[in-house]
Amino acid sequence: MIKIMKYGEVAPEEIFARVEPAVNVTDIVSEIIANVRKNGDKALFEYCEKFDKAKLTALQVTKEEIDEAVAAVDPDFLRILRTAADNIRKFHSRQVRNSFIINDEDGILMGQKIIPVDRAGLYVPGGTAAYPSTVLMDSIPAKIAGVRELVMVTPPNAQGKVNPVILAAASVAGVDRIFKVGGAQAIAALAYGTESIPRVDKIVGPGNAFVAEAKRQVFGQVSIDMIAGPSEILIIADGKSNPRHLAADLLSQAEHDKLASAVLVTDSEALALAVQAELEIQIPMLERSDIARASIDNNGKIIVAEDLKTVIEISNEIAPEHLELCVDNPFDYLDSIRHAGSIFMGRNCPEALGDYYAGPNHTLPTSGMARFSSPLSVDDFIKKTQYTYYTRDALSRVAKDVAKFATAEGLTAHAKSAVIRTEEEQ
Repeated sequence: MIKIMKYGEVAPEEIFARVEPAVNVTDIVSEIIANVRKNGDKALFEYCEKFDKAKLTALQVTKEEIDEAVAAVDPDFLRILRTAADNIRKFHSRQVRNSFIINDEDGILMGQKIIPVDRAGLYVPGGTAAYPSTVLMDSIPAKIAGVRELVMVTPPNAQGKVNPVILAAASVAGVDRIFKVGGAQAIAALAYGTESIPRVDKIVGPGNAFVAEAKRQVFGQVSIDMIAGPSEILIIADGKSNPRHLAADLLSQAEHDKLASAVLVTDSEALALAVQAELEIQIPMLERSDIARASIDNNGKIIVAEDLKTVIEISNEIAPEHLELCVDNPFDYLDSIRHAGSIFMGRNCPEALGDYYAGPNHTLPTSGMARFSSPLSVDDFIKKTQYTYYTRDALSRVAKDVAKFATAEGLTAHAKSAVIRTEEEQ
């Protein structure tokens, strides 16, 4: 049963405690990465047979396999995929940055170029569930940014096949190449390249502890989006909220993973008790009830505070991945929310809308990283290059100032490089 805590009566470390995965996979992941770097495709085939029970002869998904998968998917689900993709494109298209030039003074020109990364890698998990939503959310911003080639990796099943809905989503999103490999070995392949899989410049996408650790270890060789922890939802709710709705929303995250965190913060003790009771009714009805039960019992909590101002302060301290603001007039409180990955406004906006359909991205900072991180966006697939141009006259006007600045730092060669051209004129 979910715990109910009264703020001010429970120690802060219990109120703000986070889920910490107990498994240390650092050494295992290091060995996998080293093996893939040394042995390339051979290592990938061996890991695929070991972990996925699939004996492959080729890693890349063929066009025929993609066409077959698209044909096998329910046409109505294809329609939904395309509508969701349109919504995601519409939202992310507004994020596109423009290059700029500054030419305010005679002889001086400065600017910034926006350049997409050449090649991005997208990791799509397999395992207990298929996530076509991840394909859309992580690939569409890359395409909008102008990435030249988008490479997707995802584990196959024991028959060596990729889930058809994953391939259908990849087709809708315009993924360029798809490979049947998962786990830390897939991250290593994207980071360093193998005979079949090209080396990428940026890796995005969620995964288990092995994938997260692999992304951590290859960072620097490539860029990554973030190190994602267990999924989280925090709901801010007042006493007018419907406990059935809140329980369902909490469980929408709890069913992800036994380590997922579902938190309700409210100013109503009556609502807290009603949601606690409602969770006990709804959990047994879920297909993934074992996972949801473990998440709710071990990591779930309901925090009762004296007023909504305190409730919001608690939320800001937790800095959740998903935040539902289930109150009247939610826009009155929006400016008070400083730390959250994605905010769902009002009583009719379940977090599932954002997971699949609405348009804003669902790849979000977890583990309190919303204090300093942002959702995945077009910005994740670009880099910026700046440039400066001065004429001889423009340099002459400022050379002595630059040289004096350099001399103050003890860097006389810097100073000389600033004035040598004007000295030659004299």
